[in-house]
Amino acid sequence: MTESEVEEKFIALETKIAYMDDFISKLQEETVENQKTIQILREENQILAGRIQDLQDNQEIPNRRPPHY
Repeated sequence: MTESEVEEKFIALETKIAYMDDFISKLQEETVENQKTIQILREENQILAGRIQDLQDNQEIPNRRPPHY
């Protein structure tokens, strides 16, 4: 291999690494945003589950057939 071929391969590797660094950075940002969204959804889910439980505790639902039966 000549010196210019080695230099071309080295430049190609540096270019690939630069693209990979950029991709990893974007992937990390997306992961952080997804984690925030997941946390918000979990909190909302807990609030809704609590409201449903409160409604079930405060209201007795009769266990009878609907009128169309």
